[in-house]
Amino acid sequence: MTHTRYAFVKANWHTDIVDQALDGFCQIIPRDQVDVFDVPGAFEMPLMARDLARTGRYASVACAALVVDGGIYRHDFVAAAVVQGLMQAGLETGVPVLSVSLTPHHYQETDHHTAIFRDHFVQKGREAAHAALAIAKAREAIG
Repeated sequence: MTHTRYAFVKANWHTDIVDQALDGFCQIIPRDQVDVFDVPGAFEMPLMARDLARTGRYASVACAALVVDGGIYRHDFVAAAVVQGLMQAGLETGVPVLSVSLTPHHYQETDHHTAIFRDHFVQKGREAAHAALAIAKAREAIG
């Protein structure tokens, strides 16, 4: 069965930046084929991704978050747990789960950094959409 719907999960921290990934994604995959789900933060994305993948409705689930270094060690283990959790969700369900989760080492909440990361998230959203389409095509080819 070929799915034509895609799920996009986005964390609500730094929405002015994270939402740009959805914009980039929808430059490649039409918005009317994308269901969008908000979660409080990056840490909640793997559970939501797994639950969405289990529904059988989606060709893939893309997840976007910005996990910033707030000067404490927390961001490292949050980012690692999120990426591992997303990978596990995909492996458990057989549905591709794509990560647009970035952890910059030097992010400052300035207009300059915000502009850089907004642009970067648009590009990463496009890349996730291309990956979603490519993996669907490859899986279709193997039957």
